[in-house]
Amino acid sequence: MTKKTRKALIGYSFIGLWIIGFLGLMVYPLINSLIYSFSKVTITGTGIKLNFTGWDNFVSVFTSEQGFIFRERLVDFAIQLALYVPIIIVFSIIIAVLINAKIRFRGFFRMIYFLPVIISSGPVINELITQGASGSSFIESYGVITMIEQNLPSFLAEPISEMFQQIIVIFWFSGVQILIFLAGLQKIDTSIYEACSIDGAGPWEIFWKITLPSLKNLVLINLIFTIVSLATFEGNGVINLIVENMNNPLTGYGFASAIAWCYFLVVCIFLGIAAFLFRNKKPTQY
Repeated sequence: MTKKTRKALIGYSFIGLWIIGFLGLMVYPLINSLIYSFSKVTITGTGIKLNFTGWDNFVSVFTSEQGFIFRERLVDFAIQLALYVPIIIVFSIIIAVLINAKIRFRGFFRMIYFLPVIISSGPVINELITQGASGSSFIESYGVITMIEQNLPSFLAEPISEMFQQIIVIFWFSGVQILIFLAGLQKIDTSIYEACSIDGAGPWEIFWKITLPSLKNLVLINLIFTIVSLATFEGNGVINLIVENMNNPLTGYGFASAIAWCYFLVVCIFLGIAAFLFRNKKPTQY
């Protein structure tokens, strides 16, 4: 067995449980939801009845009142991504660099920053926001939100104000990203840093010339992880709209499934953009 084959088997062994879980638990519901999106779904006492309607549900997504609400929330989600993702990525890099340094109680600080990943969930975070523990009270006391609302147009003021109101909750999304960046930092050979220091490079130059380029692939991984996390978060407006339409007798599972698949395609576009922007460029051949 070659070294390449052994590495491939080790990699597949790590993701094997996920693949089994996906095939056993996710493929059937995905196929069902696709079938529902092309049908009028009726729940009866004897089971689920499907009446094939073609593209009607997808047309309704772009023409009906509920479809208009979906498009509004989709725009809000896009703005949320544009604001939240850079903050989460930059914050994760900064914290990973800090807790990678040789300081006392380093293991304790790593545990503190990863703890929210273990205990956080949709209900927990929603309760934090309800109880005012999301950072808004502190920021409002300095009039930051009022200043934003008075000086920016509404389409920018609303998402930026919401971002400041939930700033601590946003940081709660950074646990896994910090862990991934920390693993990447520990893979960088310390002799490179020593050589740069001998050549006269300062900490700032070392960060931009050595550390950040070494983390480029991990930035892409964390971008994908962050986009998916925000897209599937229980408090996401689009997710809530899908659930509302599932339980709505006027729309039902068919229309909700159509919205879900449209949302899935939009999220895939965002992921594709992220992958394109942070792809590994081949060196120029001379």
